[in-house]
Amino acid sequence: MKRFKIFYPLLGLAMLLTGSWSMYELKPQQKKALIIFDTDMGPDYDDVGAIAVLHALANKGECEILATLASDAHPSIAPTIALFNQYFGRPEIPVGSAPANAPSFTASNNWNDSLITRFFNKQYTRDYLPAVTVYRQVLAKQADNSVTIVTVGFVSNISALLKSGPDQFSKLSGTELVRKKVKNWVAMAGAFPQGKEFNVDQDAAASFEAFAKWPRPILFSGFEIGQHILTGARAAQGDAYRNPVAWAYSYNLKTYDKQVQANRPSWDQTAVLCAVRDPERYFYVHGPGKFVADRQGANTWDADGGAKHYFLSHKYPYNTIAKAIEDLMVEGPK
Repeated sequence: MKRFKIFYPLLGLAMLLTGSWSMYELKPQQKKALIIFDTDMGPDYDDVGAIAVLHALANKGECEILATLASDAHPSIAPTIALFNQYFGRPEIPVGSAPANAPSFTASNNWNDSLITRFFNKQYTRDYLPAVTVYRQVLAKQADNSVTIVTVGFVSNISALLKSGPDQFSKLSGTELVRKKVKNWVAMAGAFPQGKEFNVDQDAAASFEAFAKWPRPILFSGFEIGQHILTGARAAQGDAYRNPVAWAYSYNLKTYDKQVQANRPSWDQTAVLCAVRDPERYFYVHGPGKFVADRQGANTWDADGGAKHYFLSHKYPYNTIAKAIEDLMVEGPK
């Protein structure tokens, strides 16, 4: 979700060298990517496109969705995620709720509440386990070095996971559990080579700690990637009476910015796409280096930082990637 973006223009990207990077760290090595999807699912609505892309890739047998977590503490967020899991035929996927200190808000047009009332009213008040509990429970069951975490919102849950201690699921600390079980993290976050972006800025304290302390590789899809990839018009043409993806895009393209929009940027979809498929199929990958978030929520890229961090830049015309993304967005349930 990217509602109120603050972005400093891309400067000198051509001067950043594409370093050699480990295929093992970022490229899919197993038949199915094992995905934990962590989303604010609002106030913006590219999260809807992202969860549609994720389920479409699961339908194709390219990934298994282990859990879906809310990083926005507003009470409508977790039920919205559960609604889409049910629509796509996977109601059993665990849904976790954000920490109480996470950002808590939704869109001014109240699309989350309207969507839930229309499609999912009976389970609106259902209780959801804390996201950190779901993280620990799910990760403990997986093979070592096997899980890809995708965040398309605040990193409040990631920060809380790293701080977590041993429990009934694992004797390991959160950092140790991540180091053992997680293959990589793909984040829609930041701006490159520097900037101040919504997902990083809105919980700056969590961002400052999470990106600095994360022990595994991170691939970033920055603001400048999804900003130019416009999707949604085709999704909005679906059956809005039965299809919550179609309803969400149809409603929001007309009301979200208080003027009719033809399409919407696809920030979150790019992260999902590159978490499941080889990112170099769609983008250039730069790194390794280090993503540095300060305490005020701004970020810079340190090309000599020595962390296993990478970021994307555009390789193909924007419409080429937009078509690939929206082809997945409109697939619907299996």
